[in-house]
Amino acid sequence: MANIRRRRRRFKRANSQRAPEPAQPRRVETKLDVIRELCSFEQRLAGTDAERRAANAMAARLRTQGRRAETESIYVHPQAPLVWALHCVLASAGSVLSISVPIAGFAIVLVATTAFYFDLNTRRHFLRFLFFRRASQNVVSRGSNPDAPTKLILSAHVDTARTGIMFGKRVTSAARRISGFLPFPHTRLVFWSAAALLPVLGARAAGVDTDGLAVLQIVPTLILLVSAFLFVDWRLGTIVPGANDDASGVAVALSLAERLEAEPTRNLDVWVVLTGGEECGMEGMRSFARSHKDELDPYKTIVLAIDSVGAGDVRWVTSEGMTISFEMDLRVDQLCEAIAEADAEGENRYRASALHHGYATDALAARAAGLRASAITCLEPGAIVPANFHTMADTPEAIDPKALDRAEGFTLELIRALDRDLGRAEKHPPRRERAASAA
Repeated sequence: MANIRRRRRRFKRANSQRAPEPAQPRRVETKLDVIRELCSFEQRLAGTDAERRAANAMAARLRTQGRRAETESIYVHPQAPLVWALHCVLASAGSVLSISVPIAGFAIVLVATTAFYFDLNTRRHFLRFLFFRRASQNVVSRGSNPDAPTKLILSAHVDTARTGIMFGKRVTSAARRISGFLPFPHTRLVFWSAAALLPVLGARAAGVDTDGLAVLQIVPTLILLVSAFLFVDWRLGTIVPGANDDASGVAVALSLAERLEAEPTRNLDVWVVLTGGEECGMEGMRSFARSHKDELDPYKTIVLAIDSVGAGDVRWVTSEGMTISFEMDLRVDQLCEAIAEADAEGENRYRASALHHGYATDALAARAAGLRASAITCLEPGAIVPANFHTMADTPEAIDPKALDRAEGFTLELIRALDRDLGRAEKHPPRRERAASAA
């Protein structure tokens, strides 16, 4: 408790010494220009030529800022909703088969549930090999301070998604109400419906056959069948403009990179990674973490995903995941909390708060790869998803420039706080390290 009070006083002093920086019209217009340029590449779905041209345009913008930038080829599965629909169909088929052949039904559901778990967590892909791959790319801009003790990777994704029934106002409103009754986020309902079948089918395999067991079996089976239909509908939907999700994140990441080039950090080597294939299961970040594993020390690399920051108030993610909760980096969480508390006692510019949700960003793929990670997003009051999430209304005209500035200002304060924190750690190493060096 004393440490929290000290952090709060420290951030209050820092904020009082530095007057709030007014939003410069040039910087605001530049961010909006980035968003409009990305949205001009219509239908930039993962693996398309439009996504490739958008990535090249963003790499060119990074070069004009004086940064090195290169595109790295990756392979993604743009039909990811069909992959997830297949998991649902297999699990529901196993449930039906268990009525006549319990052992076979249980085995199918077990395989489908296990594969579903690993796929949603970006750890392993088992059923994706049944679908074709498309070439995509990541834009990677290494930092100019390679001797710094820690790498900070600012991440946002270039690709956009499709719309569908599940993203309509009625379904979103129903999901908000359902979330109030579930002990976990509603996005995990599909996976846990498949998992809930396992003990029921195990009982059937053991010879138990009652009316109560049939009722317990039919509910998750119906949920899986409906989910399969929704996933297929999603795959057939129209490609959205993607201004908020995630052209806004790209714009803020580029603006931060420019400011950090002008006033570089001492203890952070700041990279910018603009991923492709995020909307099909964070495949871009997954590929980046795997191909650069020799450069990325798990203890000295922090991935900060900036996702959907074009409307609402600032939220820093403390945990996320579509199967279970994956905790984000603790130190980043503590610094965000200190910044938010100091800001709330002052002008309350950011209106920031912590967010625990059942969705997934590039931070999840980085976390699954063993890296330290967190995410910054913006939500409107009472919302469970970003504004215009996966809808045709996600256009540049719907972007709130003030939300972009709030997200950029909060993230910049976080980066400066991380830099100071690392500087103190370098000057005052832990006792064991001091004793070892003295010996």
